[in-house]
Amino acid sequence: MIDAALRRVIDRPLDRAGGFLSRCGVSANAMTVAGFAAGMLALPALAVQAYGAALALILLNRLSDGLDGAIARRRGATDFGGYLDIVLDFIFYAGIALGFALADPAANALAACFLIFSFMGTGSSFLAYAVMAAKRGRTSTERGPKSLYYLGGLTEGAETIALFVAICLWPGWFPVLAYGFGSLCWLTTATRILAARRDFTP
Repeated sequence: MIDAALRRVIDRPLDRAGGFLSRCGVSANAMTVAGFAAGMLALPALAVQAYGAALALILLNRLSDGLDGAIARRRGATDFGGYLDIVLDFIFYAGIALGFALADPAANALAACFLIFSFMGTGSSFLAYAVMAAKRGRTSTERGPKSLYYLGGLTEGAETIALFVAICLWPGWFPVLAYGFGSLCWLTTATRILAARRDFTP
């Protein structure tokens, strides 16, 4: 919901850092994979309830997610790079929910399942819309240059980061926060389906 506004604040420092990394020979895909590796390390950290370490790894993943795009803008974006970025993002999102399920299965497992179920709704509605938009030659630069069409919604990247920060700071509230955020994800999915009906119905 606030991603477009946030981009106007963070794009300039990310671009400067991305330019430096590009000059050092770091590729966008390497940054994507490194960020994904950091994010996946958060899963075992969550499983052993090392929430501070998990939060640091989650934030490192999200920083890398911003830097890979900045590097790609300097070195040239590729379709595979955009594909790799979005695929690893969704695996990372599900991995964080799984980490909390492993941390306390009795308290968290059902809420984690609901959160992953909800991520399926937002992920599929986002990606399917992007495919149809590409067929029609539609583009969007509201969230900066992207490899695929980014359809907004109530729960976007910034809101997901906020959720991950909150559940690491207050892990006992995971079930409540997961159910609440998951419900908002379904509102996002519904609005995207309505947008697709409006935009893609002859």
